[in-house]
Amino acid sequence: MINKAINKEDKNNDKDDFHNNQKSSLIVKDLHVEVEGKEILKGINLIFHSGKVHALMGPNGSGKSTLAQALMGHPKYKITKGKILLDGKDITQEKTNLRAQAGLFLSFQYPAEINGVTISNFLRTAVKAVLKKDYNVLEFHKLLKEKMELLHMDHSFCKRYLNYGFSGGEKKRAEILQMLLLEPKYALLDETDSGLDVDALKAVADSINAARKISKAGMIVITHYNRFLEYFSPDEVSVLYQGKVVAQGGYELAKKIEKEGFKGIIKDEQENDNLNNKEK
Repeated sequence: MINKAINKEDKNNDKDDFHNNQKSSLIVKDLHVEVEGKEILKGINLIFHSGKVHALMGPNGSGKSTLAQALMGHPKYKITKGKILLDGKDITQEKTNLRAQAGLFLSFQYPAEINGVTISNFLRTAVKAVLKKDYNVLEFHKLLKEKMELLHMDHSFCKRYLNYGFSGGEKKRAEILQMLLLEPKYALLDETDSGLDVDALKAVADSINAARKISKAGMIVITHYNRFLEYFSPDEVSVLYQGKVVAQGGYELAKKIEKEGFKGIIKDEQENDNLNNKEK
C-alpha cells in the first residue's frame, strides 16, 4: 500500500512538473511549415524556457529564421501541422499582434528604415499597442530615458528617425531597446550579430546582457557563430539542419561547432562534402 501511495504521489508530482513547465515555457510540437508550397520545417520539437538563453544554430538554409517567423505568425510562413504553446496557451492560429500581446518578440535581422518617424514616437505607439499602456508624452519620455540609460545609450538617439541612416550596430541596439520596453516573455533574436564588426558586436551583446539583468524573458538567440554566444554562455543549444533538429546540448555543443564546424555535428555525408568544399 505504501509503495502504491508513493508511486501515485510520484505520478502526481510528474504531472505537476509538466503543468508548471508548460506555464513557463514556449513549446514547439511537431511543427511543419511551408513557404510558397515548399516545406521548410519538417517536424520541429523544441522547448524554450523562461529566463534561459537558448541558442539556435545551423548552416544557411537550415530553417532557423523560418522558425522565428513562423513563431511570430508571419502570414508567408504557413503552418501545416503541429502546435505552438506559449505558457500553456495554444497560439498556433493567433495573429501576429495577439502573439506580441501574449509575450512574443522578434528582433529582425534586417530592421526596416522609416524616415519621418522618430524612435520615440514609434516606441510609444508600440508600447500602447502591445502592453495597452497609454503614457502621455512626459511619462513616456521619462520611461524611455530610464531604459536608454540601462543600455548606455545617448538620449539624443530617440529623436532620430527609426533606423534611418543607422549603422548596423545602431539598428540592432534599437531593437534591444524596443525589447526592453515591450517586456516580452520570450524574445527571438534573429542573427542579431549579422553584419557587425567586433566593436559593434560587443556593444550589442552588452545591451542584451543589460536587458537580461532586469528581464525574466527567455531569449532565443539565432546565430551561426559561437563568438557571439561567448557573451552569453547559453543554457541550451539546438542545431537545425534541413528543417529538423539534429543535435541538442549545452554550451559545449556550440564550442564543438566552433572547433569542428557543423560537419562535426551533421551526419549527412553529402552535406559534409559540401561544407568541406566550401571551406576549401
